[in-house]
Amino acid sequence: MAGNSFGTAFRFTTWGESHGPAIGVVVDGCPSLLDLSEEDIQPWLDKRRPGQSRYTTQRQEPDRVRILSGVFEGKTTGTPLSLMIENTDQRSKDYGDIVGKFRPGHADYAYERKYGIRDHRGGGRSSARETACRVAAGAVARKVLGDTITVRGALVQIGPHAVDRSRWDWDAVHANPFFCPDPEAAARWADYLDGIRKAGSSVGAVVEVVASGVPAGLGEPLYDKLDGDLARAMMTINAVKGVEIGDGFAAAALTGEENADEMRRGPDGRPLFLANHAGGILGGISTGQDVVVRFAVKPTSSILVPRRTIDRDGNDTEIVTRGRHDPCVGIRAVPVGEAMMACVLADHLLRQRAYTVR
Repeated sequence: MAGNSFGTAFRFTTWGESHGPAIGVVVDGCPSLLDLSEEDIQPWLDKRRPGQSRYTTQRQEPDRVRILSGVFEGKTTGTPLSLMIENTDQRSKDYGDIVGKFRPGHADYAYERKYGIRDHRGGGRSSARETACRVAAGAVARKVLGDTITVRGALVQIGPHAVDRSRWDWDAVHANPFFCPDPEAAARWADYLDGIRKAGSSVGAVVEVVASGVPAGLGEPLYDKLDGDLARAMMTINAVKGVEIGDGFAAAALTGEENADEMRRGPDGRPLFLANHAGGILGGISTGQDVVVRFAVKPTSSILVPRRTIDRDGNDTEIVTRGRHDPCVGIRAVPVGEAMMACVLADHLLRQRAYTVR
């Protein structure tokens, strides 16, 4: 009922707050005898870690993960994995001026209405700090998927500025601070974000996540469709306001002939798709093509530009949110999107194994 868990066969539950002593995740349903150590999880957390460039929050968190349970002599035991990440660089005093005010565009008002109490220090559970837990769970999910399934993400748009897909280069993603597959776009984004940051403002972004090597047949009919679970997974990420599978909304402008992913017999006897407008999923079930998901991230709500709001007593006032915040939270959403893709695929892979002998 509380909504802190995600998944069915592969299931994780996150806990902790942005300014508490620690955050963490419990992963249940991980098969036994998988090689797993803290060193397997840490590189993915390092990819999401704050303070790595001037384009992200300057909060300095090492995000060192500790495995508290579920591993013995380097192997998973099949019992729940408990992973903990300590918070070490909280500055709760930065939020002293907004104790009684609601940040427009943030979850402050909604949390107060729901619970009658809220943690004003960084937003508590509504903070993007929670996503580190998802990345840790995603590292475990990648172990379940094995080496044959690859999950990669990229930032494809910041504000109104999109990449040129004719210049797409996966190798470029790790060569710039934006996870951008287009080096020329990354150079333009640097100047654009510098201006946004210096103005004390923020901007939104679009993230694309691609899974290659996904076998055909994953997903359930109707209410547990693979694309339905992926859409839900991405929508649970902080600040995400829209999700597309494959061509997504652009498919509405196509004709039936254009949208059809035609097939021929491939050299190995398997179907060879001539296009992938469907994003690798038909009828809620994977086709064996790349699974492609995009999601839109809204601008960070915590900004230095004064905004009109109300206080707890309903009085009109203005608010300025000081502290350390991402001018574009979409940048660090890339590894989070990868993690959620991995978790959904691991969940459906284990579900498929549970009732098929083929």
